[in-house]
Order: sequence, then structure tokens, then C-alpha cells
Amino acid sequence: MSSAKRKDEHPVSNGGVKVKQSPWSKALRGDAAWEDKDEFLDVIYWMRQILAIVLGVIWGIVPLKGFVGIAIFCLINAGVLYLYFSSFQQVDEEEYGGTWELTKEGFMTSFALFLVVWVIFYTAIHFD
Repeated sequence: MSSAKRKDEHPVSNGGVKVKQSPWSKALRGDAAWEDKDEFLDVIYWMRQILAIVLGVIWGIVPLKGFVGIAIFCLINAGVLYLYFSSFQQVDEEEYGGTWELTKEGFMTSFALFLVVWVIFYTAIHFD
């Protein structure tokens, strides 16, 4: 057995070995147990960044402009992540500082990333 494999294994009380799951495999399962709070916050942060890139590309191609695009992004970004952690993962928000703390985790960086991607795609497609 390799040392890398042994490092990810944890003994279980019945004598078996429990293999540690990656955060992304747990993120896609609704019944995942999050022992490490920072791991779940990292998943929230990176999901928000991925969502920002996808929405920025869509907004640039469509083409959405101005405050309407920003407002729709904010609603979708906050709404999707709220539904993810409250309905899909069903975590206790109070363990993470409340609903507001989870909702704003990584929001400003995703907003900045969204604006950059939106401007790049909009400019590349709709200007000569």
C-alpha cells in the first residue's frame, strides 16, 4: 500500500478503513457530512467563482447591459448558492456564522470576476 493512499485513510471503530473524500465529491452529494468548516466554505467560494465565469460569458454573448445585468447576476448568484447550502446540502447555517455569512462568502471576488469576463466577452463580440 502506498504512503499517499495511507495518508488519506482513517481508521473506523469497526476495524475497517474509511477513505477520505475530496471536497468536490462531497459537494455533489446532498447527504455529505462536512467535518471541516473551511472545506465547505472553500466549496462555496469556488462554486461562486465558476458561476461568475459562466454568467459573465452568457451576459457578454446575449448582450446584457447596465444595471439590469448586474442586478440579475446578484440575484442569481446569491439565490443559487442559498438554495445549494440550505436545500441541497442542508447544513446548519448557524455553524458557519448564519445565513448572511454563507451568502456573502466570496461574493465580492465573484462579482469582480463576473465584471471582467462580461466586459471581455461583450467587447470581443459586439465591438469592431
